[in-house]
Amino acid sequence: FKLKIFILNQFCGGFFLNQHYNPAFISLQMMKHAWDNYKRYAWGLNELKPISKQGHSSNLFGNIQGATIVDALDTLYIMEMKDEFKEAKEWVERNLDFNVNAEISVFEVNIRFVGGLLSAYYLSGEEIFRKKAVELGEKLLPAFNTPTGIPWALLNIKSGIGRNWPWASGGSSILAEFGTLHLEFIHLSHLSENPIFAEKVMNIRKVLNRLDKPEGLYPNYLNPSSGQWGQHHVSIGGLGDSFYEYLLKAWLMSDKTDEEGKKMYYDAVQAIETHLIRKSSGGLTYIAEWKGGLLEHKMGHLTCFAGGMFALGADGAPADKTGHHIELGAEIARTCHESYDRTSMKLGPEAFRFDGGVEAIATRQNEKYYILRPEVIETYMYMWRFTHDPKYRQWGWEAVEALEQYCRVDGGYSGIRDVYSNHQSHDDVQQSFFLSETLKYLYLLFSEDDLLPFEHWVFNTEAHPLPVLRGDDEKKEEEEK
Repeated sequence: FKLKIFILNQFCGGFFLNQHYNPAFISLQMMKHAWDNYKRYAWGLNELKPISKQGHSSNLFGNIQGATIVDALDTLYIMEMKDEFKEAKEWVERNLDFNVNAEISVFEVNIRFVGGLLSAYYLSGEEIFRKKAVELGEKLLPAFNTPTGIPWALLNIKSGIGRNWPWASGGSSILAEFGTLHLEFIHLSHLSENPIFAEKVMNIRKVLNRLDKPEGLYPNYLNPSSGQWGQHHVSIGGLGDSFYEYLLKAWLMSDKTDEEGKKMYYDAVQAIETHLIRKSSGGLTYIAEWKGGLLEHKMGHLTCFAGGMFALGADGAPADKTGHHIELGAEIARTCHESYDRTSMKLGPEAFRFDGGVEAIATRQNEKYYILRPEVIETYMYMWRFTHDPKYRQWGWEAVEALEQYCRVDGGYSGIRDVYSNHQSHDDVQQSFFLSETLKYLYLLFSEDDLLPFEHWVFNTEAHPLPVLRGDDEKKEEEEK
């Protein structure tokens, strides 16, 4: 333990003196600690309980196993952890099995498993990853067997029977779930030469474009049978978030040929600016939630990804709006940093409010937890790449120090139940997205910009890099064949 503190001090001291933060700390210390403990105590299971030192399985994955392995493949590859990548690949070859009688979340399995396998294939060229990605994609297709083609949230991958979450507005599907299949399914069609995957996600766009949008906003709930909106709740956080992200990224991933995705994104941002983005009396810009025309002045940790999204979309913004979108990204980044800075542990709460004299602070006990989420660090990474303002690396390093001090335990990394408390209470889960997203975005934040450059790669919402599909490349491939 003393050695760990000594190493941390060496890294911190050196980095702060010359403002050069070494990504090796993230890979050699953090990723290695998370991975080695997963391997030691939960190998082949979905996630690790780092306090109990045993496996943890979320019902999101049904009986599919190995979520941490598949989610971490590309991180291991990017960090050049070659031995670990090799053992992960061998596990996938021998043990990753989709022939299970299990009800899964279509969204979670798509972003973590399909996304993870696609990235592993594109980075390494190993055929097993392509084969498994397409096999799993085929298993997800029955989710689209609804009257409108808007997919079910939950699917039994053996029987092909789907349903929606019982709590979701009158049997509705959820915007962020059915709207976050596009990137992966376009790539599945590209790799399998089967147009069915792309057709399924393009049909979702058709349904959305036929509908009236209240004030230009997209409600979080859509009934897959009637094709009508459920409750008029709008959020750029949970239930809405990655739908908007995927509109922008679909356009970027198409080498800027998907004009429909581009228009849908910039029109949505215009409506979000008009109706949801507000400034607190203390000068903090935040994105509120919209409930049937009334604003709830609350922002979720999940919503903090939007700073990075605005920056990523700035270059393609309508005339003379580029600087404004970068500024919007910077303001969201600052607000989200404040949500971290105003806690005892310097880690952000699940949600924070701007009402009753409170700014960027969680006021409800059930919103004070931190589950190793990546969105704030994700935004720092995008803002660093687009501005090279050193504060983003400094803020990222603050998060590294807080993670090391409060979340690192003997058996891995754990979430925290109350970031405002003076004593740690761990939730005993090392989320697979900590390895896939949080540590990857930290590594990229402290690495050179030519590692996964944005002109060639687009990240899915689980931080799995997917290549931009260039028309010329495809023509060349055809000629070579």
